[in-house]
Amino acid sequence: MTDEVAQDFDREWVEFLDPDDPETMVRADLTWLLSRWGCVFGKHPDEGGCPGIEADQPADGCCLHGAFYTDEDDIKRTRQIVKKLTPETWQLHRRWKDTIVDDTLENEDGEEEPAKKTAVVDGACVFHNREGFPAGAGCALHQQAMRDGVHPMAYKPEVCWQLPVKRDFKTEHRADGTDVSVTLITEFDRASWGPGGHDFDWWCTASPTAHTASEPVYLSYAVELTELLGPAAYEKLADLCDARAKLGLVAPHPATVQAQAAKAATALGMPVRL
Repeated sequence: MTDEVAQDFDREWVEFLDPDDPETMVRADLTWLLSRWGCVFGKHPDEGGCPGIEADQPADGCCLHGAFYTDEDDIKRTRQIVKKLTPETWQLHRRWKDTIVDDTLENEDGEEEPAKKTAVVDGACVFHNREGFPAGAGCALHQQAMRDGVHPMAYKPEVCWQLPVKRDFKTEHRADGTDVSVTLITEFDRASWGPGGHDFDWWCTASPTAHTASEPVYLSYAVELTELLGPAAYEKLADLCDARAKLGLVAPHPATVQAQAAKAATALGMPVRL
């Protein structure tokens, strides 16, 4: 994990009331949203691509463990999209009932609850087309969205298109006796995965390798953030991010800082150390 920054570092946050719901406070992680993280899946690791969360399966990225469905609507939507897939576009083509399995997921109280997730076949998600497949490696659902000219968010399980943005909800009790609902937007880091996240050989959000995008997360993930927050709240968030970017962050993401320093050093012909 030498290509990653330490997990705990300073962060800047902003809070604002949702314009469409004054009883909801949005608390957003500016350090993450103004970082230059970007997905590097699809490129060879030697060329700055994703080395995967397990070193012996670099081509499979973070698709190894399958994805938990959030609710019945998530399941129904994915099921409809699967009907579009064929053996030519989906390497592990099979009946819908053979793509979904029962599992458990820990709730906020630390208790295990029944949950549904995508099946894992031969070491990775059933929807993951492996390296060398004629239609191309990667998520068959994502690829179908590209063929149909729609955003992948419309076709993939919710957890897949949200990652690595993390949205949480909680209720805070104020000293005046009132309660306020809080929507939290931050980075899905190693700790967000639970104990298993610390076993990953590599994780992108903390790695300078993945912090080379041409624009900050709040812009590159505008569609996803709009879906997560609603149009009015996203517009407010974007305005605040714009303003903070002009002023300059006090606590920028260290992975972005290292990536930009490395880029500058390369341009000057200096040795690069991440």
